[in-house]
Amino acid sequence: MKYSGWPDPGELVVGKIDEIEDFGVFVDLEEYQDKRGLIHISEVASGWIKNVRDHVREGQIVVCKVLDIDESSQQIDLSLKDVNDHQRSDKIQEWKNEQKADNWMGIALGEDPDDESYTAIANELIGAHGSLYDGFKQAAIHGDEALEGTDLTDDEIESIVETARENVSVPYVNVTGYVDLENPSASGVDGIRDALQAAEGNGDVPDEVDLEVSYVGAPEYRIKVKAPNYKTAESQLEESARRAVTAIESEGGDGEYHRERRTDDE
Repeated sequence: MKYSGWPDPGELVVGKIDEIEDFGVFVDLEEYQDKRGLIHISEVASGWIKNVRDHVREGQIVVCKVLDIDESSQQIDLSLKDVNDHQRSDKIQEWKNEQKADNWMGIALGEDPDDESYTAIANELIGAHGSLYDGFKQAAIHGDEALEGTDLTDDEIESIVETARENVSVPYVNVTGYVDLENPSASGVDGIRDALQAAEGNGDVPDEVDLEVSYVGAPEYRIKVKAPNYKTAESQLEESARRAVTAIESEGGDGEYHRERRTDDE
């Protein structure tokens, strides 16, 4: 996605070096439509510069700081020397993330979405979470809840969440579900205890997964799973509940899995 407006003074921008002259370097801005900036030779590097080409080359991707903008003359003054290594690394990663998110938008909206639909949905994600990438990241972690309060339709939210959960890798994801366990048979409490041990996996849960089962209120128990990604977390949650239900039914009891906590009058 390329922005149609102008960058702000002081902003860091990603650009591709298009043309090198003795007096400076022309840069096409990768994040803005039809915008080109100039790095004066004095802003290419610190100290005296004998040959600009000793410092930059055509086609090189660079991170620059915006010094000044004159919209009337379509001029953007940039600095290369005012960007340190840490800023450069962070900005490049941010730009790459937005490129990924741009591809995810194409998946979520289908092949060749029209510009109006794309822009409208992208603006909702950016407005809610600050960037396209963070919008998809939050959708992967929190699902529909991440997009509450936006003007997106239910179908658009469903598509974004599905795309996010298939493509976004996040450090850890937490999911929660509930299982109701009742055992009127002779094994009683012991049968429920065995079912809870089965839910915890009896030591067979993968090392990268944290799984916790806790008592909520008879007959309800909470299962919390922390995993490296949504698919793993969701599958481990469902598997834990399945083990508990199978175990309690083998004792002659009843079990039921649900995602939302029951209210007292249910």
